[in-house]
Amino acid sequence: MTENKTAFIAIVGKPNVGKSSILNRLLGQKIAIVSDKPQTTRTRIMGVLTVDETQLVFTDTPGFHKPKTKLGEKMVKAVSDSISGVDACLFVVEPEGELRETEKELIEKFRQQKMPTVLAINKIDTVSDKSVIMTRILELTKEYNFEAIVPVSAAKSDGLDALQQELINLAIPSEHFFPDDTLTDQPERVIASEIIREKMLRLLDKEIPHGIAVAIEKMRERSDTDLMDVEATIYCEKESHKGIIIGKKGATLKRISTYARQDMEKFFGCRINLQCWVKVKDDWRNREGLIHNFGLD
Repeated sequence: MTENKTAFIAIVGKPNVGKSSILNRLLGQKIAIVSDKPQTTRTRIMGVLTVDETQLVFTDTPGFHKPKTKLGEKMVKAVSDSISGVDACLFVVEPEGELRETEKELIEKFRQQKMPTVLAINKIDTVSDKSVIMTRILELTKEYNFEAIVPVSAAKSDGLDALQQELINLAIPSEHFFPDDTLTDQPERVIASEIIREKMLRLLDKEIPHGIAVAIEKMRERSDTDLMDVEATIYCEKESHKGIIIGKKGATLKRISTYARQDMEKFFGCRINLQCWVKVKDDWRNREGLIHNFGLD
């Protein structure tokens, strides 16, 4: 009989490096929202991949950055806590540019904890001169003794099979902690709220989405049909932002709701009746009670 194995793996790196995209690709299902804006992921998101006898339990963490708000402080703490409680780390970097101080801090955390770490160099499709990637590999091997270094492109699904195998190699003999068909531990309400927030990240101006939270007030399937009613409240920090979110004659909010409904129907496998409202909560990212109420602590 084949022995079961498990590895708990934290996916870490600076903001907007592609951590959530890699997780979604590895799982073959979108459970973490993605956008081209930094600090898209706010809380730890768990994904489970079971391949034959091996179960990989991933924690997708917020981008490690210098916090400017209480919410930012909680996001950074989530990263540190995740590194302390796993068997290994997947460290994601870009193929070019200087290492940020925050990235060097992460490497120092690996060193202090003697953490087995696989390095993924993401976005290799964005560089035409592939010698740049080799330069990056040589640079980073001087920083830490990584278990493996794998160039990948989450956007093109390149290198992900090799990355998956390197992560499987880190698994240790253990019974599986989750049923083999488990995908995530995220409640349906959290997934619904994140889908709505993703659409705002994509459709709104650069700064506004960072001051937005989404609360699902109602989520109920109708007993006589395959229709689910979802009611959501979008909270923003300024009255002027409320107007931008709603848009002229409600056009922007309608686009947000339409795109979110389409994604929800794909994920939940049923028709969705989505209703969204917008309210103002001044400076909520610095208010402990509101951060807690929105489930971001």
